[in-house]
This record gives sequence, structure tokens and C-alpha cells, in this order.
Amino acid sequence: MTLKHSFCIFLCFSTPTFAAESDDLFSMSFEDLLEVQIDIASKTSETIATAPSTITVFNRKTINLLGVDSAYELMNFVPGMQSTRGDWVGAVPKDHARGVYLDSGNILVMINGERVNESSFGKASVYMPFIPVEVIDKVEFIRGPGSALYGSNAFIGVMNIVTKQTDNEVSATVASNDKYAASFNGQHQFNELISGYTAFSFTQKEGESYPQGVNDPLQSTYVELGLDVAKAKIRARYNKVELDEFLNLAGYSKQNQHTSENTFVSLAYQWLESDETNLVTKVAYADHKISSAGMVLSGLENPAAVNDFFIGPDWHTTNLNFNIDYSHQFENDWVINAGYEYLRAKQIGADVRTNYYDPDTAAIVVEDAFYLGEITTIKNYTPFLNLKTRFETQSGYTQLKIPFSSEFTLFLGGRYDDVKNIDSKLSPRIAAIYQPSAASTLKLQYGESFRTPVTNELYSDDDVTVGNPELNSEYVKTTELIWRYQAADWHFNTVFFFNQLHDFITTVPHESNTNMFTFANQLDDTNRGIEFDSSWQISSDFNVTMTYTQYFDEPIKPTFKRFASLLASYEFDAWLLSLNSIWRDEINATNVNFTQFTQPSYTIFGTTARFSLDQQSSVTLKINNILDKHYSSFDPRVADGAVAGVSREVSLQYLLKF
Repeated sequence: MTLKHSFCIFLCFSTPTFAAESDDLFSMSFEDLLEVQIDIASKTSETIATAPSTITVFNRKTINLLGVDSAYELMNFVPGMQSTRGDWVGAVPKDHARGVYLDSGNILVMINGERVNESSFGKASVYMPFIPVEVIDKVEFIRGPGSALYGSNAFIGVMNIVTKQTDNEVSATVASNDKYAASFNGQHQFNELISGYTAFSFTQKEGESYPQGVNDPLQSTYVELGLDVAKAKIRARYNKVELDEFLNLAGYSKQNQHTSENTFVSLAYQWLESDETNLVTKVAYADHKISSAGMVLSGLENPAAVNDFFIGPDWHTTNLNFNIDYSHQFENDWVINAGYEYLRAKQIGADVRTNYYDPDTAAIVVEDAFYLGEITTIKNYTPFLNLKTRFETQSGYTQLKIPFSSEFTLFLGGRYDDVKNIDSKLSPRIAAIYQPSAASTLKLQYGESFRTPVTNELYSDDDVTVGNPELNSEYVKTTELIWRYQAADWHFNTVFFFNQLHDFITTVPHESNTNMFTFANQLDDTNRGIEFDSSWQISSDFNVTMTYTQYFDEPIKPTFKRFASLLASYEFDAWLLSLNSIWRDEINATNVNFTQFTQPSYTIFGTTARFSLDQQSSVTLKINNILDKHYSSFDPRVADGAVAGVSREVSLQYLLKF
């Protein structure tokens, strides 16, 4: 989709009859914010206090105060979660959650309740690495298991991004590192039965310079359309992101390439809608493309070739979903939810991108005689042919909400997923919620979640790894004890969690070739920790929010054992000011070359200042990493273990609502 097409979409909705300015949560009281309805944790409408999961929610006001650019950056302000850059592709966000730092899709990412994770790599951010905050209304996180509702990948966390659908606004941003951005959100009520909305965002930056002679440029286009016709809802979105240079496959080069495209369309119809009963069916189709190539061998290190060697995937996957969701509330206030889901995931493209290739042997040979002159896509690459496979999953879930009294509510539920020819999993969940007073809530929760192995783990065949089609799903058993106290102007939430991790997939030496690796279900582990978050409305104008996480056990791979965040905001007259910070404890680890990586503990500060010119327009100044702190994140596959963090960025945004 070109910018010309996007501009045409903009014009289709740019009529002078837009609805009035929507409530963007800026005027909500502290008590109202705590009662924001949560959709992700249950098929029933709940608040943070009554939801049968450990929940963190970012409304629009908080997202603006934090000054982040992408949804993934919000993870740094979620207890038990962090987001950093990694080795493949370096600018693609990698998630850390409850002591698990693996690159296989252990957090399910959804947009408006629709999964983004796909079947080739499993990790949503490989195919959709940048989701701009300009199109986001709120973001909901489940900290812990979510497979009882959402199946595979809802393993140790779920992130649901709810986009803006009732807004009329346009924004323009300029920033350091040659960054420019523009966004548009609009909605229109055509008549009593028909309404529509659109969202558009474009971001481009040259990026900062690094000692390796590269930048970290970004170009992103996001378009979303929605049309409601009586009881039918049609949704469509398109996202394209380019992340070149920087770090790809552990090598820095100006020639590194990474482009991902995501297309989605769905049709939902509400057959029944009443105070007691609802029945909705939905069919959705998603298309994922990735075209990537990174330097894995420098010409200076190769005696057989002068030019650097680049390689990467050119893969294409599709998802077809069909859902039925049913709910009914009985006269005694018991609520039952049930549903069925059919998912067909297919990898229809599995080509390779390389600049060295021998067409006679159909093999990659890194010698001068087989240099192609540029990075080229090789179709029907023999070692990748087995990756062209299909997953078929049939799932059924049920949940029963039992309010025994005004103080005690019990949730019972589970989901059964049958992945044809691979594995079947039952994911049960139970949550007991006791509110002895209006201020205090106690929760005891138990849930199980799983992650189905992806095609890369099952069927890969390259110079490094060989897939294992006998793999089973990873699964985790999680117990959580939660105490939440909520007063008129402050609250705190304390969570103790205990994870029992089973059949984790790891790389092991291949039995026939010790220079190669394969995958195996070999790792069982436990992880315990405590998560704390609190918010204090010191006055009507001044608020402070903080989080802290402490793990008691060593993470599976070296990651942060302790980390914290702080957000302080002050509002007066036409000004809204904030200061935020992220603190991470030190990391000491061994990298791929068996040398030591050490990153001392560090703190990153950010600030925003928003000035309202009038009721419809405002100007916002954002400064991320105010002190220009230079820090690195650990990735074991990088030669020295270090992936550079983002330095200071200053941006100025103008927003107009109409």
C-alpha cells in the first residue's frame, strides 16, 4: 500500500460532519481510572480489582505521559516485563517476562483482541515490530498465563492493543535523528445503523549513529479501517515496517535489510444481543510477510571471498480464523462463557535472501566465484522447502463466573487446543477473588499455559540448526497470590507468583554433527518472584506511580532480576508535565564466545511537557533518555554480548482535534 492509497483513505473519511471530541480519559478522576473496564482477562466485563488475572492497563493519558513511541515500549513500565533490542533484527523489540528471555513468542500480542503472533517464528514483533502510539486508545497486559482464553503463545503474558475508534484528530511530529511523523484518526456516523472509522500513522527517521558505522533507521506505515453496519463489524488494517542497517543476525552493516508487512481483515456478526445473552461469530484472515538479510561473515574474515556474506529469510505466512463466542447471565447472576475457534496457519513462502549462491548445486557457497553482486531472493531454496507446512488447530473454551456473594467470586474455566499432527493441550484456570472490604481485594489464581513449537523449530534445515518434528509444546503452571488495596487517592498491588516451567525448547548439539544444533524439549525450571505497583494521587494536580519487580530464582537466560519504574505527573492550567524513569539491575553473563559481558545497573530518565493551546489543540515536547545514558542489553549470540540501547531523542508534536 502506497502513501497515495493511504491519502485516498484519509479523504474518504475527511468530511466536515465528524462527531464531537471524544473523552480521552484526561478528565477522568483517580477513582474512575481504577474502574476502567478490562476486556482482556475475562469474557466478562471486569475492573482491575475484579479481573481473574494480574492486570496492568495503560490509558491514553498515561501513554502520553510516558512519552513512548511504540506499544512495545510500554512493557518497561509493566511489573514483571521489560523490552530491549536484540540480535535479530537488532531494532526489533525482544520481551523479558517473569524471568523468561527467549526469542520464540512467549507473549501473545493482540490488536483489538486479534492475535498478531504467527506460525513461522511465533514472535509478533518480528512481523510487526512497531505499533505507533498515535493510533492507540489503551493497552491491556495480562501478567501471567492466558492460554485458558487465547491458546498458544499466551504463555507468560498477553498484550492487547485497543486502537482509537471514536476520535477525530490529526498530529504532526518532528524530532532529533531526522525523525518525522504524522497521524490521523477519524470517525463518522453515517446514519443510525452505519458508522465508520479510520486510523493512519506514518513514521520515518534516519536514526542515531553507532561506532560500528551504522544507524538505526525506521520507516513505518500503519492504516486501519472499521465499518459497523447494524450488527456486522468489518475491520481491516495494514502495517509495513523497514528496519535496515544497525544489527541483523549479530552483524552490523549498512547493507543489512529488514522489511515486514502485515495485512488483516475480519468480519464479525452479533446474532444475539440482550442483557442476558450474546452470540457473536467472526471470521478473520491475516497475511504476514518478512524479507530480511543480515551480515554473518565479514569479507575481512573470509579467505575465500572478498565481499561480506549476507543471508536471511524471505517468508510468507497466512492465518485463517473462525470464532464463535457465546455468553449468558442467569437469574442468580452466574455467567457462563463458551466458544469455539478454528485456526488454519500456513507458511506459503520460505525462500532465502543471500548474496552468495551456486545455482548448479542449489547451495550457498561463500566463495568469490558464487558472489551474486547484491542480496537476491532465491526461490524454492531446497533446505527451506520443509518449512512450507500447515497447522490446523481446533479449540474450545468455557468459563463460569460464580458470584457467591458480594465479597466472594469464583472463576472456573479452561480451554482445549488440538494442533493437528503436533500436540494437544488442556489449559485450566481457577481464580478466587475475595473482597473483605471496599478497599481490600485478595486473589488466589492458578492457570496453565502453553506454546506450540513453530515451523522454524520443527522443520529448519540450514548451516546452523536442524529442526525436530517430534517437539512437544512448552507449558507452564502458574500460581499467583495477590493483595490489592485501594483507597480514595492511592492504591497498591502486590503479586507473588510461582512458575513451574516444563518442556522448554532449547538448542542442543546435533547427534550426527557436533558443529550443528537441533531443538529438544529438555528444560524444566521454576521461577518465583514478587511484583509491586502503586499509584498515589497526592493532590488533584499531582500523581506518582511506581513499579518494582524482584525475581528469587535465576532466569532461564541472563536477564534483569530486579527492575523498577517511576512516573510523576503534574497538571496546572494549560500545562501537563511528567517525569518518568526506568531502573534495571546489573547483568553479568557469558556470550557466544565464552567471554564475560557486564552491564552495571542503570537508570534512564524521560520527560514530557504538554501545553494546550485551546480545547482542540496542543503541543507536546518529549525527551527520552534525558541524560543520554549509554547502556547495552545482553544478547548471547552477539560477539561481545552487547546490543546498544537507544540514546537521547527530543521530539515536538502538534495535535489538533476536530
